[in-house]
Amino acid sequence: MDLEVKGVAASSRRQAELSSRGKKLSQGWKPNIQATHGLRPAEVPCLDLGKLGSSDEEDGDSYIPYRKRFPRIGPPDSSSAVSWGTPLQTPYAQHHQTQEMARKHCQKKTELSLEQKTIPENLPSPTDKYKLKYQQYEAEMKEGYKQYSQRTAEKKKNSAQSQESSRKTADKEEPQLEDRTDHDLTALDEKALLQQCYTSKPYTMQHSIRKLEAEDVAAERRKQTVVEQVMVDQLSRAVISDPEQSTNIGTYQRDWTFAGLETAPLRFRKRTLHETKIRTRSALTENVLSNKLRFDGRIISRNGRDACRELIGFFFMYDRSLTVYEYRQFGKNRTNALPFIQKGVYSHQRGQRKGQQYDLSDFYVGANLTFLSCNLSLPESIKQNPILTLRVTNIDEAAIDILKTTSVGIKQDITQQEIDESRVFRVVQGILKEKLNKRGVRVLTGLGKYFREWDQKRDGALSKAVFKQALTVFHLEVPEKDFESLWLILDDNCNDKVDYGEFTRAIIGEMNEYRKAFVRKAYMKLDFNKTGNVPMVDIRKCYCAKKHSRVLSGDATEEEIKSSFLETLEDACSNSSEVSYCEFEDYYEGLSIGIMDDEDFVNILRNAWGI
Repeated sequence: MDLEVKGVAASSRRQAELSSRGKKLSQGWKPNIQATHGLRPAEVPCLDLGKLGSSDEEDGDSYIPYRKRFPRIGPPDSSSAVSWGTPLQTPYAQHHQTQEMARKHCQKKTELSLEQKTIPENLPSPTDKYKLKYQQYEAEMKEGYKQYSQRTAEKKKNSAQSQESSRKTADKEEPQLEDRTDHDLTALDEKALLQQCYTSKPYTMQHSIRKLEAEDVAAERRKQTVVEQVMVDQLSRAVISDPEQSTNIGTYQRDWTFAGLETAPLRFRKRTLHETKIRTRSALTENVLSNKLRFDGRIISRNGRDACRELIGFFFMYDRSLTVYEYRQFGKNRTNALPFIQKGVYSHQRGQRKGQQYDLSDFYVGANLTFLSCNLSLPESIKQNPILTLRVTNIDEAAIDILKTTSVGIKQDITQQEIDESRVFRVVQGILKEKLNKRGVRVLTGLGKYFREWDQKRDGALSKAVFKQALTVFHLEVPEKDFESLWLILDDNCNDKVDYGEFTRAIIGEMNEYRKAFVRKAYMKLDFNKTGNVPMVDIRKCYCAKKHSRVLSGDATEEEIKSSFLETLEDACSNSSEVSYCEFEDYYEGLSIGIMDDEDFVNILRNAWGI
């Protein structure tokens, strides 16, 4: 073997071989078959060329030129057959031919791989049993894909037909509900009724028990935090005064051991409990304050930021005063309880008991507590309404039973006028109940949008003529006598204006506080920033349709159920990109009309929102 060492000239034989090889390379590269089959010396390691190309994309006999890997560095010359910067390449015609052959070969191998299943060499051949199973599985997959394609095509066809029919009817009818009968169900009603199919329990029995126990522990911890804060704020505390606060200088003599010093250390000064400038507000004791009733409340408001406040109130029997605190949580570990309504003696501001002081009989689940917002330190969003209304959502039943047995002179009689008012409400709601059984979502959300469009001043109050027109537009006709009786009850200020939220609750009714609590819980989970508006993107992310009955049976997909829900919810919103609390509440208010059992309604929220 002839080697050329640095500094030593090669032999004449070696130079002749190199010159002849250069001539061959200038004419084009040709493999030397005889050289490749020569014997390999023992001291030369074996050369593994298996990693130079992929067997699926390249062929061992085909030649792929180096032009793809190394850039062209010579000047462009179309007349020359060889590029100046890459001398080891074939002419253009040969290169194009090899590329075309390689492409056809790869395409042929791909087509063969689709027909034939690649089996590794070391894997034994499958048995007839597994071959049969695989054939069945392959047939099922093909049939499933075929059904999915047919269902998608039918869905597109039906949507196109519905759009065409809606366009035709839009020319004949107005967008209002005037030309429809009471029992007509639109596509929007049918999609809204799909939400009533979440009747199954979302959790197992053990999971439900653990979840309920955790919720009870968290609620009790919140209430205990507020109780401790109320006690701290109301109880008198003995204050150890600083000697410098006292005007009697002779009382505080320096200790004799520090007579030579101008000031003595604080630990050696004479300190007293009775001589101080700090004065406590009252002389209450813990026993006096323990005779109290605790209740939970919420603000009746269309503003989601105010409606979702967590309020805990206390009614003290020793002076019939009450106070309301707001529980607030900052992050995971930081909590605080702030006074929302200062402790004091308050009285009714609306209704037949206007001016009367609150008593123990005024506290029950569903009761309304009214306050003058101008006399309280409240946020500006709440002060826009002159009357603040709190709804009692929960109450300490054990405490109220004890207070009723120990207290004397509690008024529990209901006046005849209150009985007549409740009768009027029941009559009107009974007339409209049958009309709203199947189309409650469309009517409730439509009424909300209709009233918000008429509310130009944004104060929530509308005139009598607007309410009459709304009832006519939405086919909610009420006898004139019953409507006049209803209006006399609602318009207690005689200013010909009534809050439209209160009007809707009067003629249609509302969910009980058990259902309302889960609606608020679902919205608070979505509105974690407490802004009062939730983007539609977050609604799409959080809504879950896995446990829908039609999804479990295979009649519909999760995306179809989710799309139907979002479509009906967007129709209820003034802004299609976000959902406010009042729109979210109106949606489920209308959905609850056709659901008799409370647990079925709660399961709808638990399955869809995971609460």
